[in-house]
Amino acid sequence: MTPRQSSPVWLRLWHRFAEVERNGFLDGARYFAPSLPAVFSWGLVTGVAMSKSALTVPEAIGMSLLVYAGSAQLAVLPLFAAGLPIWTIWLTAAAVNLRFVIFSAALQPHFSYLPMGRRTVLGFFNGDLHFVYFMQKYVEPGYAPGKEGYFWGMALVNCATWQVSSLLGILLASVFPDAWGLGLAGVMALIPVMIATINSRSTLMAVVVSAVLALLCFDLPYRLALVVAVVGALAAGMASDELAARATLRGIRARKDKAKAEARAISEPQPAPQTGDRA
Repeated sequence: MTPRQSSPVWLRLWHRFAEVERNGFLDGARYFAPSLPAVFSWGLVTGVAMSKSALTVPEAIGMSLLVYAGSAQLAVLPLFAAGLPIWTIWLTAAAVNLRFVIFSAALQPHFSYLPMGRRTVLGFFNGDLHFVYFMQKYVEPGYAPGKEGYFWGMALVNCATWQVSSLLGILLASVFPDAWGLGLAGVMALIPVMIATINSRSTLMAVVVSAVLALLCFDLPYRLALVVAVVGALAAGMASDELAARATLRGIRARKDKAKAEARAISEPQPAPQTGDRA
């Protein structure tokens, strides 16, 4: 028995793919990794919502595994609770997921060379985030080495994270008191999403200002605290961007002035040293 034959099954399957596709898979998984906290949070909230709805635990698990569409899952839960006909539930889920028709049309030129079966499986594992990331990286349609592997690296990591978090939410839903409601869970799920978007000083300033204003204005009627926080965040972000732009311009001017001074010093003739007769 050769060393490869004695290796685990998953490792033998892994080595059946071309090296360029394996590298693309790893690159896609690494690129998608910063988005995992947000995916995990939304999956957890969806699992809790399903478990606290009219679905039983086995039904909720089956929906998570077979439907694999968080927005559609949340949209049809009230319909299940109301006992509406199944065709209404199907129509609602289809309407919510119409965007995937557009996603599929956009992906078709990239994977048109694949057989129908592989394209169907690929479409099932498509998702919002990794579709956007994929389209940002690959602009030109058609085959490219590592392209399919890159897509699968993001898609499978996203799917695994979603299913694990969703199943945890289903099984641990009893830990969350009913009095909390899903509002608190939704807010907790948004925190990782918000943190993932903080990639500059202006964004951080906007988040801090909006949080402070929301707390200070919490008692305003008609939820005006939200409006004040949004306006304050926009103003803080714009002010921070303006200050950063001015600082950048000052730095550019300073470097230009320094370069001009150095060039002037080099171009000016140096006075010749004076020599005299010694007595």
